Amino acid sequence: MPELPEVETVRRGLAPVLDGQRLSRVEARRPDLRFPFPPDFVQRLSGARIGALARRAKYVLAPTDRGDTLVMHLGMSGRFEIARPQGTERPGRFVYAADPDPRHAHVVFETEGGGRVTYYDPRRFGYMGLIPTEDLAHHPWFAGMGPEPLSEAFDADQLARAFAGRRQGPKTLLLDQRIVAGLGNIYVCEALNQARISPFRPAGSIRRARLALLVQAVREVLTAAIAAGGSTLRDYAAADGALGYFQHSFAAYGREGEACRNPGCGGTIARQVQAGRSTFYCPRCQR
Repeated sequence: MPELPEVETVRRGLAPVLDGQRLSRVEARRPDLRFPFPPDFVQRLSGARIGALARRAKYVLAPTDRGDTLVMHLGMSGRFEIARPQGTERPGRFVYAADPDPRHAHVVFETEGGGRVTYYDPRRFGYMGLIPTEDLAHHPWFAGMGPEPLSEAFDADQLARAFAGRRQGPKTLLLDQRIVAGLGNIYVCEALNQARISPFRPAGSIRRARLALLVQAVREVLTAAIAAGGSTLRDYAAADGALGYFQHSFAAYGREGEACRNPGCGGTIARQVQAGRSTFYCPRCQR
C-alpha cells in the first residue's frame, strides 16, 4: 500500500492541475470502488471549485467551495493520470513509465482550465468520500489519528508519552495511526535502522535521547523519499502514472543478507516476520 511519501508525491502532482480549478465535468464509471460512492457524488462535485489540495496521513484532501472535502485514498493500486493542454507533466524523478489500463479508469475529473485527471484502480481497494469540511477531524476515517510525522507535534516527548510502559516493539507502535499518522512498514524499517534502534525492543525502555534520534530519522527518511518520488513497490505510481525510484536507495527494507550501510557497523541485514509483516533490521547495530 502506498505510504506517506507516495501520497504526498501524488498530492504534489495533482496540485498544479486541480488547485483553484472549477470542475466542469465529473464522471464516475461505476457505483463503487472499495466502498460505494457517496450519494450524489457526481452532482455535488460538478461545478465545484477545488481549493488547495492537502494531505492527512495517507489521504489526499481536496476542499471545495461547497463546504465539502473530497477525500481520496489510493488503496493498493490506485493511481492518477494527468492530462493538460500543454501535455503530461511528471513531478519528481522517475525510472519506469506505467501504462494505465482504460478498463480500470473509474473516475474522471475535468476542469475549466482544460485539465483532465483520471483515477485508475484495477483492484478497487481505493475509495473516495465527500465529507463536510467542518466535520473532517471528527469523521471515523480521521478521528483519533495521531500527529503528522513531519509536524512539530511529533517529537520525542510525544513518543515518550505514547511508549511509556509499553512492551510492544517500537515498530509495532509506530504503525499505530493513533500514535503517528501515515507511517507504514517500509519507512518505519528504514527509520529504525537509521536510528539504530531494534524493532523488537520494548518501546517503554527506550530513553528519550534515543527517541529524539528516532524522530529525526523518521523525518529524514520521509523527506528523502518525498524528494525522490516515493518507494514504488509493485505497481504503485505517482500522480502522472510514472513509477518512482526511492526503492533503489533503501538502507534496510528488502535487503536481507546484504551488508548494513550504517557507518562502522559491519553487520548483515536480517528479516523477521513481525505482526504478519516483514521487518528488515540489522541485529548488530540496532539495539
